[in-house]
This record gives sequence, C-alpha cells and structure tokens, in this order.
Amino acid sequence: MPEHQVPSIWGDETPVVDRAIEWVRGRVMRPSDPKTTARAAADLAADTGRTITPDGIGGARALQVFDEVLAPATRAQDDPLNLAYIPSAPTRAAVAFDLVTSAANVFGGHWEAGAGAIFAENEALQWLVDLLGWPSSAGGCFVSGGTSGNLAALVVARDRARSQRPAPADGRWKLACTSESHSSVRAVAHVMDVDVVSVPVDADDRLTGAALREVLAGTEGVFAVVASAGSTNAGIVDDLAGVTSVAQEYGVWVHIDGAYGGAALAAPSARSVFRGIEQADSFIVDPHKWLFAPYDCCALLYRDPVAAQATHAQNAEYLDTVDRRQSNPSDFAVHLSRRARGLPFWFSLATHGTRKYSEAVELSLANARRVASAITAEPGLRLVRDPELSVVLFERDGWTEADYESWSRLLSAEGLMLCLPTRWHGRSVLRLAFVNPRTDVERVIELLRRMDDDLSRSRSGSSAAAHGRSAAHPIPRDPTG
Repeated sequence: MPEHQVPSIWGDETPVVDRAIEWVRGRVMRPSDPKTTARAAADLAADTGRTITPDGIGGARALQVFDEVLAPATRAQDDPLNLAYIPSAPTRAAVAFDLVTSAANVFGGHWEAGAGAIFAENEALQWLVDLLGWPSSAGGCFVSGGTSGNLAALVVARDRARSQRPAPADGRWKLACTSESHSSVRAVAHVMDVDVVSVPVDADDRLTGAALREVLAGTEGVFAVVASAGSTNAGIVDDLAGVTSVAQEYGVWVHIDGAYGGAALAAPSARSVFRGIEQADSFIVDPHKWLFAPYDCCALLYRDPVAAQATHAQNAEYLDTVDRRQSNPSDFAVHLSRRARGLPFWFSLATHGTRKYSEAVELSLANARRVASAITAEPGLRLVRDPELSVVLFERDGWTEADYESWSRLLSAEGLMLCLPTRWHGRSVLRLAFVNPRTDVERVIELLRRMDDDLSRSRSGSSAAAHGRSAAHPIPRDPTG
C-alpha cells in the first residue's frame, strides 16, 4: 500500500529537541550548584509568568524558564556535600541513560510490549538476588520508591496469611515493626487498614528475635514483620537472623526494608551485619539512594514471585493476550502502566561493573568511619553512636536545637554543606549521611572543627561572600562535577 504523508500537528520539533539535549549534556557534566533551594510559589509565579497558554510560549522560552527560574528552585541532590536525609549520587552513565529510557518510551508493564527492557531490568534485579543469597527463582520489579515497594510486599504478605489461616478473632490483621521503622510502614498500614504492633527495641535500638517472639506469642493476627536493613535515621540493621528464625516458627512473613541500607550488601566489609537476610520473604532497596541511579527507582524483590503474581496480576478483557508465563512487572506491584525505570540502574551497572559498585559503597562506609573518628577526637564534639553503615549522628557540647538549626541554615545558604538536625532519643542531634563517593571528607571534618566560629557568624549575620566563599576557605569540587 502507498504511504500517506500525515502532517505533524506539532510542527518541526527539531530545534527544541536539540536545545533540550544540549541542556542535558551541560547539566550532566558540570558541577551542581549547592546554593539552589526552594522558593515561594508566589515568587516563582512572578518570575515565570504564564507558561500554560492557548498558543504556547515556545520551546526556547519554556527551556529558559526551567533553566533560569525553576531548576534553581530545587535542591542539588547530587552535590557531594549534600549530606542530609538520604541524598542521591547517580553516575553520569545512569543519568545519561535516563534520557535514553525516556526517548525509547518503552511500556514496561508487560513482556509483550517491553521484553528487551524488562530483560535488562531483570539482569540488574538478579544481581541483587545474588547479593541476598536467594534462589535464582526469586524476582520482582522496579517501582517508584520505598513506600510503593513496602505497600506491594505487605499486601502480598496479608494475602498469604488470609489463605493459610483463619482471620483473627477481633477481625484485625496486624503487622509488627519498631519505632525505628521508616514512616512509610505506618503509612502503608493505614492504606491497608491494618493495625501496627510496636515491638520494643534492645539497648542497641534493634529489633531482635527475642522481642519479636514475645509479641507474636501474645498477639493474634500478625501477618508480617518489617525489619530494617539500615534505618534511615541512624543506619541501624536489625537482628535479621533472629527475626527471620522466630517469624518462621510462627508462620509470619518477613519483609526487609533496605531502601537505604540494603545497598551495603554490595560491600564485602558489611556482609556480616546482614546475616539472616537470606531467609526473608521480600526485600526493597532504592538504587536512587546508594546504588547510584537517578530518581525514581526502587527494586522490589520476592523470594516467591508466584505469590506476588497471585495478588497483583490484573485481569480484564483487554489483558487476555498477556502471556502470564513471562516476567510481567505489572504482576508484582500495585501498577499497570510503568516506565522501565530500572534501565538507568542496569546501564550504569553494565557500564561500570559490580566491582566498581562494591568499591563505591565501601568508600562511603570508610568515609563515615573516618568522620566518626574525627568527631571522637575533636574536643567539644560527641559521637552519639558508632556508625553501623554510613549514617553518622553526633552532637556539640552546650548547643541547643536552635543552635543546630542556625548553624545548619548558614552552611546551607553559603553552599558549604547540607547537614540537618534530627531527633535521637528525644534530643536534637546532627546527622550526616554518606552515599556519594565524591564527598570530600576532609572538607567535612574541617567544617565540623570550626562549628563554633560558624555559629557565631550565623548569630552576627556575617555575609556569605566574606566568609563562606573566601579564598581562605575554598570548597574543593570535582572539576568534572
């Protein structure tokens, strides 16, 4: 049949594509700006003007608005001295391939539509399965983040309990966790309309098998226990061996939240702290945290993927052609449409190799230990607890919560370092999270040693130009970003 020329309603988009790709290349290769930060919506509106109009503002103007107004109103998550929350430190290869992933526009829900992409994602998932020590039949998919991963896994856990034992006498299914569990666990419980049973932690703030046994022995209807493979606030790894052993005695599903800390499975020096993880039923880890992928990317894994398929597979007339014998990511979580968000992680892993990944994670662990040692040796600083992974909690003698906040604001405003206070055992302390192999730990130590001086500056309102960026206090930066 002859081909018909169909006019493009969008016109020639070549110039805007070229501009966008040029912007991406520049952003990927240049250092991020540590001084970018949020602005009020009213201020942004005043600077952008109307961007959504009947006739459009044109690609050149839209990109200009993003570059000059919108992007500077976001935090540089990949800055080497962003040590707050759990930042992100994607490789350039991963970021570049995120653009490739978007350009390919793969539907990653079913094998029939996205076989090649899903195959590559499964290759990356298999590396994680091997690190867990699970059988090769284990599997799963990539979802947006830890909250989605926790929800998907715990829904499967409840379905299994419903199929294997009668409902509890009070009609309420329950999941067990500790006060140190991530906030998403309680959010998931609310969405699922199940109760949370809090298990007391031990002197090291860990969930233990012994404490779990007491709870399970006296509580009916517990369908799952959530254990941490590196808590967000302090990097604590629970007693995974004890927890899995006791849970198996009671027929309770074990879900491991390793959103942050699970990446340390790649580090040989940390393997021993995860003993028992090989017996868990489900697991999550966020490559966008400590496995050097861009947002958003959470690996969700099941020891028995068939159980997940029984829970999550969607059925409808228009899905009758889906081959359920194949690996369909839509069968493993609460989603149908999905982008192949695991591809940037796969590409970076394939590009650099697993050995480089292990080295990068080991470097973060070493950086945390180096800073912890410097804190211990510095008069006036006190290490709150020895870092188990790469989170360091510490405090300054005589400082109040207001002092921590004032000091933190000054360093953030001057682009020196992002270090925010948190709460530990009811008191305010400072927290550093090391996941970026480009972090200059000697610069971090220098900033900690001069904390009193910087606090005095914050109180006096000294200018950032005179003190934060002066030649006397240069900020080392990787010249390639």
